[in-house]
Amino acid sequence: MRNPRFPLPVRVSGILLTATLTGAVLSACAPTVDVTAASDAANPACAPMMVALPDAIGDAALRKTNSQATAAWGEPSQVILRCGVNVPGPTTDRCVSVNGIDWVIKEGDPVWTLTTFGREPATEILMDPEKISSATVLADLSASVGKIPASRNCVGQEDLQNQPTTR
Repeated sequence: MRNPRFPLPVRVSGILLTATLTGAVLSACAPTVDVTAASDAANPACAPMMVALPDAIGDAALRKTNSQATAAWGEPSQVILRCGVNVPGPTTDRCVSVNGIDWVIKEGDPVWTLTTFGREPATEILMDPEKISSATVLADLSASVGKIPASRNCVGQEDLQNQPTTR
């Protein structure tokens, strides 16, 4: 039954406006992710990377966090990023290079910690490889992380074997 006071286009647009506002209110209710800031989070070198972070990693959408130089993707969080963590020194831990970014990988159970190598400040990623692929995470973040220039890179056993001998 039609309401003569409100023609159909007005009622439909009212319904659409209500649906849009409801969606905005519901999305605003998504909880902020509690992430502890790194010790050097205030380092200005973090800023170029932070503003270049992707809106999604795989299917996980970027979420709001409560600390400087941090980011989170997915609900519940699948990937946590912190800029300004301690810079790793020489290590025997596994180091991989993805799109020109070197990462030191520490496999935990279930959370892995991936830390940039040769970049100051260093960036740390926490992720569960059962929930999201580490290859996807590192590939999707490489352009952003590359905003922090590299000063050195990982070397492997094969690199050390090819060093000139000294006498």
